[in-house]
Order: sequence, then C-alpha cells, then structure tokens
Amino acid sequence: MALKPDSSIGGSNIHYGWIIALTGMLVLFSCLGLGRFSLGMLLPSMGASLDLNYSQMGLIGTGNFVGYMISVIIAGIVAKRIGPRWTITLGLILVGSSMMFISRVTGFLEVMILYMATGIGSGFANIPMMGLVSHWFLKTNRGRAAGAMISGNGLAIVLTGMFIPWINSSLGAEGWRTGWLVIGIISVFIAGVAALLLRNDPKEKGLSPLGSNDGAPISRNQAADAKENSKWIMVHLGSIYIFFGATYAVYATFIVTAMINERGFGEGTAGQFWAVVGALSVFSGPLFGWISDKLGRKTGMMIVYGLFTISYVLVAADLPNSFLYASIGIFGISVWSIPTIMSAAVGDYVGPEKAVKAIGFITLFFGAGQIAGPAVAGFLADTTGSFSIAFWLCALLTVIAIIAAYFLRPPAKS
Repeated sequence: MALKPDSSIGGSNIHYGWIIALTGMLVLFSCLGLGRFSLGMLLPSMGASLDLNYSQMGLIGTGNFVGYMISVIIAGIVAKRIGPRWTITLGLILVGSSMMFISRVTGFLEVMILYMATGIGSGFANIPMMGLVSHWFLKTNRGRAAGAMISGNGLAIVLTGMFIPWINSSLGAEGWRTGWLVIGIISVFIAGVAALLLRNDPKEKGLSPLGSNDGAPISRNQAADAKENSKWIMVHLGSIYIFFGATYAVYATFIVTAMINERGFGEGTAGQFWAVVGALSVFSGPLFGWISDKLGRKTGMMIVYGLFTISYVLVAADLPNSFLYASIGIFGISVWSIPTIMSAAVGDYVGPEKAVKAIGFITLFFGAGQIAGPAVAGFLADTTGSFSIAFWLCALLTVIAIIAAYFLRPPAKS
C-alpha cells in the first residue's frame, strides 16, 4: 500500500499526526502537568499538614526527579520491546495510581517514595511521547508539533492553580488529599485515551510523516561525519539542557511557597498567579517551536534563556510586586520552550529512528539539573530564610546557558 502524506479523518484532510500531537498534549497534561507541576500548588498546605520544612519540600521534588532519571535510563529499552504506545500507557497508569496513594500518606518518607514512583511513570510516558514527534513529523513541522504537545503542561497548571485553592478552601487543612486523589484519577483516565488513540508509526495508518526536510541531500561521507559529530552534539545539547532542568524546577517548585511565605500572598491569590503561568505557557511551546522552525534551534534557545534570566532576576531582587508579576508573565510565556526546541533539535540531528534514545540521553542532563535544583534551593532557603539567593543562582546559570547555546553547531542538511 502506498504511503499517503495526508489522512482522511472523519472525511477531512487532517493528517493523523495532529491526532498524535493532541493525544500527546493530554499525555503531557497528565505525566508532567499534573504529575510534576501540581506539586508547587499542593506543597504549602501539604507541608503544613505534615510539618515539612523547606529542605524536605525540596527533597520531595528531588525524589520525583530521581524517579524520572531512573525511567530515562530504561524507557528507551522498554519502548523498543513493547512500543511507545504501551510504554506511555503504562507510565500514565503508574503516574495516576501513585498520586492516588499520596492522598493517604502520613509522613515525609511515604510522600518521597510515592512521588519518586510518579517520576518514574512520568519518564515512561514523556520520553517515548516526545520521540513520536520525529516519527510523525518532518523538520518543517517538528517544532510546532512538539510545542502543541507541550502546551498540555500549561493547561494542567491552569487547572491546579484554580482547583487546588478551591479544594483547600472547601475541605480545609486536609483538602490537599482530595487534590492528589482527583488528579490521580484524571491521569488513569488519560492512560485509557492514550491506549486508544496513539500509534507508533505513520505506516500503521498507511501514511508518511507530515512536512518536509529542507536542504539538499548529503553525500555518504558527509552522512558518516554527521553521525560521528552527532554524538558530541548530543553532549552539547545535554549541557545546555541541564541549566533548564536546574532553574525551572526551582521556580516551579517554590514560587508559590515564596509568594505565600515571603510576600504575604494568600493561597487563593498565589494560585491565581500560578494559573496565569499555566495560561501563558499554553502558548510557549507552539510559539517558540515556530520561532525555532524559522530562525533555527540555536537562536531559539538563546532567546528563551535570555527571557528566563530576566524572569529570575525580577523575582530574586528586592523589588515591588509589579516586578514579580512581570517575572511570572515572562516565565509563563517561556517555560515549555526549551523542551520543545530540544525535542525538535534531536530529530534534526539524529533522525526519527534514534530520537527516543537520544532524547533519553539528553534528558539525563536535564534530570541531573532537576535533582540538584530544588534540593539546593531548599537548603539555601532554610539557611538564609529566603529564596532570593536561589533565584539569583538560577539567573547566573541561564546566562551560562546562553553562552553554551551560542557555540551550538547547526545540523547537517538532509
């Protein structure tokens, strides 16, 4: 059967790749949006209920990232054996069930272990899902498709920013337990949707990938050189990615806690601002995916890290609250851009067949940053009584990331 560039879905000319992307949006809504970024809203009330200090709060986030790192190492192997579709489904089931169990915990250690399991499930769902972008979309559409998927994170932040304060105000000090239970049930439901709609390859639908690879064909020798260089390029990408992992994790984990404990905001008000982050972030992936498609991955990364630097400086400095609002807005419009660009860049450099493995490799760097970031920030906050030093450190790291991105070599044309 000849492969077609487009598919007729319900009599339309919509390529099934966009169904994959929209399903991916739900997958990331669950595995990262709910599985990771709900923590920032749940921490203040959960910390008060379980008598957690800042260091323990940071270690809970770190435990999630350790679990994510474990899954990064093995997700590619599992996906190769049972396929991305079922790896993603099983990952989401683990995310949902572990969060449901967190609703019943009585102490720090239980939260730590269960949230580590959530991290493992998140990696099993996220990494194969991002790898599917390179199978279903060619270079000219890859950034936009990855961006559309990653916008699911922002939708989840909007939900938790509005839902968690409402639950807590309705149910009191133990409302956070219902919050964990509800988002766990949602994740299990999305696992069923993923199992129903995802496909591992366009060939399963009689299709070819959507888009085109711009540029002239390269010679065999050029291809061999590109293959060798790609190994070092992945290390370079990873070294850039680590700074995103370290800095965004600090902001996402502690910005609400800092607003409540240091700036005097009420939980409901802080939740509304967190929801604004989520609403803006819905556009960050598609916007910067499109920018990187047009201007190149290197330029896109440098722009984004510049915006992050401004955001971290504005929240770190002792400035009026209007600057805090600007920080939140800049962070929201930028937050999912680096994962979007990285996913597209990996496909540009190594192609679809090696994309899952390569994404797993650079995610090791990303995960290392995530593990270190919240733990260090929590320690600094306990030591100094403020998150200011932690946010200044984040600004310094993103400046280093701009320099590292500047030296990134372009991919070979294919």
